[in-house]
Amino acid sequence: MTRVIHDSGEGMQKEALAMVSSDVNFPKGHFPDYKIGPNNQIIDPEEIHEAVPLKEIVAKETAQLLEQRRRLSVRDLKEKFEKGLSGASKLSEEAKRREAASLDRQVLLKKLRDVLDTLKGRVAGRNRDDADEAISLVEALAVQLTQREGELIYEKAEVKKLASFLKQATEDARKVAEEERALALAEIEKARTAIAIVEKGLQEHDAASSSREKEEIEGLRKEVREARRIKMLHQPSKVMDMEFELKALRTLIAEKNQLCNQLMKELAMIKRLEEDSSDLYDLEGSDILGSQFCIIPRFDDAPDISSCPTQWYRVISGGNRNLILGATKPTYAPEPFDVGRLLQAEIVLNAEKVTIQTMGPINPAAGLERYVESLMKRADVEFNVVVTQMNGNDYSSNSVHAFHIGKMRIKLRKGWSTKARESYSTTMKLCGSRGGGNAAATAVFWQARKGLSYTLAFETDRDRNAAIMLARKFASNCNITLTGPGDEVHAGS
Repeated sequence: MTRVIHDSGEGMQKEALAMVSSDVNFPKGHFPDYKIGPNNQIIDPEEIHEAVPLKEIVAKETAQLLEQRRRLSVRDLKEKFEKGLSGASKLSEEAKRREAASLDRQVLLKKLRDVLDTLKGRVAGRNRDDADEAISLVEALAVQLTQREGELIYEKAEVKKLASFLKQATEDARKVAEEERALALAEIEKARTAIAIVEKGLQEHDAASSSREKEEIEGLRKEVREARRIKMLHQPSKVMDMEFELKALRTLIAEKNQLCNQLMKELAMIKRLEEDSSDLYDLEGSDILGSQFCIIPRFDDAPDISSCPTQWYRVISGGNRNLILGATKPTYAPEPFDVGRLLQAEIVLNAEKVTIQTMGPINPAAGLERYVESLMKRADVEFNVVVTQMNGNDYSSNSVHAFHIGKMRIKLRKGWSTKARESYSTTMKLCGSRGGGNAAATAVFWQARKGLSYTLAFETDRDRNAAIMLARKFASNCNITLTGPGDEVHAGS
């Protein structure tokens, strides 16, 4: 019986040596003591469990999946996540099978150790040592199996995490795919609606254009038919004869009308001569500031008034009139002071006075007020002028001078030489030129002080009137009323 037990011990020892690696450190004398900690992790009191390389592999694969998720499209990402989920499920099932097999091996090792303990109590001597060695091998196998179980538990936890991550990623991918699909469908619907609107507009445009073209073609056809009918009714020779006759009749009617108009004018002239001799003369010119009035005879046989005394007046409210001092010529150019008033010219003809009056009050020039308002924003405004008279005598030089109108004074200079510079005062006078002549509409009379006066010719009538208005406004700001010689200022002027 002792021999049989010895042979059994050697066989078990050989089998145990074949199953265990040669580099295993076998603790002797006790069964391995371990426990399972948080997250199903095995805690060995004697050894600190090192990190398994599988964690690094899983982390690397997770990073690769995240990178692929950013690069791949939504559909490819969904397919990848579904494949990963199926692989994780397979790994989970395989881990379950390994766990079941591991539990079976633990039970077998426990039973084998119990059998070896029983045999150890029955043998002695060398066989007892062999039994102890076999028990040590079984315990080493148990430790190795425990470590393997810990690795499997850790792998199981990582696989669960990966499976949950892949499941969540699959759900996210499905949601993103559904949102993208909904957006695509909405865009497609919008595009279809826009295409329908454009097609409807094109159809309406085609229908309208076709109807319009039909109407135009029909109108052209009617015109062609009418032209053909007229051509068939009238021969070219007859039409030309009728045109010549019409031209002759028109010429005759025009001559008759001209003769009638001349006779009517002669009759009207005779009646006016019989009624009043004042109708012998008329005022030529428009009732607008910037124009020039001239007394002209209405008839060729009217007396010459070039040597007759003439005086111009302003008609104010109530029918009263004011004398325009110096305006004693047959020509007169209105100035800004005349705006809104009637003008009268009184001619002494053969001991009789002939009075001629404008048709209406003088109207302001268009845009002159805005021009003056823009000039008032400056501190000093310069105009180019030519001095024609000085103190009533003709000025010999026709060179260009600079006429400065400032807020406090008026200055006349030529180059660096100053001819006159005077502040606004009661002795200063400024008005339009009243001496007549063809350039009266562009000339002004300026009395700088007593004993010094100039007649200045501006480039345009607009500059002349703007200079007068600007100087009067600046003088008004200095409580000075700037008028012409002998002018009377009334309320509302």
